[in-house]
Amino acid sequence: MTIADVANAAGVSRATVSRVMNGRRTVDPAITARVQEAAIELNYRPSNVARSLSIGRTTTVALVVPDLGNPVFQEILRGVTAAADADDYRVLVADTAEDPAQEAAIARDARRRCDALVLVSPRMPAAELDALLADVEPAVVINREVGRPGVPSLVVDYADATRQVVEHLVSLGHRHLVYLAGPRPAATDAARRRALADARDRHPGLEIVEVEAGSTVAAGHAAVGAVLASRATAVVAFNDLVAFGLLAALNEAGVAVPQDVSVAGFDDIDLARYATPGLTTAAVPQDELGRHAWRELHAMVDGVHPASTTRFGAHLQVRSSTGPVPRETTRAHVVEAPPAAATDGATGAERGPAWTSEGPAGATTTVLRRSLDGMPLARYVDGSRLPTIHSPRPYLHPLHSLAGVPLTESEPVDHRHHYGLGVAVPDVNGTSYWGGRTFVADAGPTLLANHGRQVSTGVTIDPMAPHQLVDTLEWRDEHGAPQLDERRRIGARLLDDDGWVLEWRTTLHATHGPLEIRSPATNGRPGAGYGGVFWRLPTAAETTVLSAGGTGEDVAHGSTSPWVAFVQHHRDRDGERTTTTLLTQTSPARHWFLRAADYPGACPALVWDTPLVVPASGTVETGVVAALLDRELDLDEAARLATSLR
Repeated sequence: MTIADVANAAGVSRATVSRVMNGRRTVDPAITARVQEAAIELNYRPSNVARSLSIGRTTTVALVVPDLGNPVFQEILRGVTAAADADDYRVLVADTAEDPAQEAAIARDARRRCDALVLVSPRMPAAELDALLADVEPAVVINREVGRPGVPSLVVDYADATRQVVEHLVSLGHRHLVYLAGPRPAATDAARRRALADARDRHPGLEIVEVEAGSTVAAGHAAVGAVLASRATAVVAFNDLVAFGLLAALNEAGVAVPQDVSVAGFDDIDLARYATPGLTTAAVPQDELGRHAWRELHAMVDGVHPASTTRFGAHLQVRSSTGPVPRETTRAHVVEAPPAAATDGATGAERGPAWTSEGPAGATTTVLRRSLDGMPLARYVDGSRLPTIHSPRPYLHPLHSLAGVPLTESEPVDHRHHYGLGVAVPDVNGTSYWGGRTFVADAGPTLLANHGRQVSTGVTIDPMAPHQLVDTLEWRDEHGAPQLDERRRIGARLLDDDGWVLEWRTTLHATHGPLEIRSPATNGRPGAGYGGVFWRLPTAAETTVLSAGGTGEDVAHGSTSPWVAFVQHHRDRDGERTTTTLLTQTSPARHWFLRAADYPGACPALVWDTPLVVPASGTVETGVVAALLDRELDLDEAARLATSLR
């Protein structure tokens, strides 16, 4: 059907039909209705080509990107499309496949079909870009600053974004970084390299190795060999995709993130928060870049003079893929130990551990160090950035033996909601402070929206007793209402040349009303009486459990033994090492929830097979005293040492 058919059916001229189809209000409403009815009856569709010839516009714009598979470019496209749609424009897309030699030809071809052009992160040299822009105006350029008057450019401050990432890693103690570089023609890669050079000047002694990689997941995966060979403690990836590839390769190689290597990216694409672990990245306003590009482009199409350059900032999104520098590398950057003669006369206080508050304002962490040489033994993390479904809470991680062997695990693959050493309880008046799924009778483990959080209201270190940390916390339910208060005291002392002692004592106060504390065991899952001061140990080549009843997980689990010990054989870069983590209970004695075969972890359970009811204003006490040793204990030695600890 043609416009002439509609005109004949409606009894009007073709010009009148054209005016109606173009939405002009100069046509009588009754005639407009008659034309529209005729068009519907004849199933008439206006020709876009004919309409474009009539009005001199296609009402389409083209967007040219280096790689449409990159989620950043997809988000920019989404922003352009949504904004253009509001003005009745459509967007065509062209992908140059990261080929600078083809960009200009593809852009010119796209422009011939559209009213205007959006160039995203063009890779071509500056002279070629200037020549292209002269041919394709009106145009807007994203992620590349241009000098041609009348062509607006939208630029993200990637130099500042890089500075934020590096400063974050430096604050965690990292001094040896790898940069997995992007495509050389990319202006954003050049901005990152310049910022890294500035970082070297700002931090004498900071080493940054640049490794040519690319911009894809495959590029990050392929770079794992160079990363491990560098022995760097942290990696800055060109973008989140490269970081994803590296995370996968590190996992395949058995390298823990962030315990062994920290990884950070750029862009904060949607998948970054869902990575394993969650990816620390510099967040870029991708959608807003697209929307702003359309506003500039639309103004140009309408003859309005555009802005020259618009700059956008980025902000650091800290997640779980970055952490403190590994213990064995930290020792090179703390105060060197005095010669042996100076240590012989040191007092216990001088040699013993002490807590210190470290880091810049707003990012302060509390670290336990051996006073004599600054050796880090433990780090107290506030846990405020944990995912809601992990029941955010403060915890200790990493904990190390004196020889530097890690003795806690955080976010392990088997249970992502396990975090070092902390207080985790699966059911307090129906609220989970454990994280993950909740056991429901007749349904099994079920993910519920019942996750509470523990919020620290003040960490204090007594200057007269720096080996003692005191934290007061408020436990808030899933609705944010206060449910109970906690006071925890965490102390430390040296034991001998092979070990040290950590003491964790917790008191729960039912200050906001009565409490009923339950576990999966009380809810119908036999033996699963977990909840309390829970210690998640790292996996090892071999783990043996000792207790007062003998050797074995089955002997210790569910018992009220006054102590349990994990003897672990670790294989590291320097050869095999043996450690023992010996836990004794504080009063009162409780049943041990303990695992060794599935994963190594233990806690004196607050409840075993009967709910614990705490009246309003009542209290509950629990805790552990642990010896962390760089040697193996047998049953008799463990029993004697446990007696001395209590």
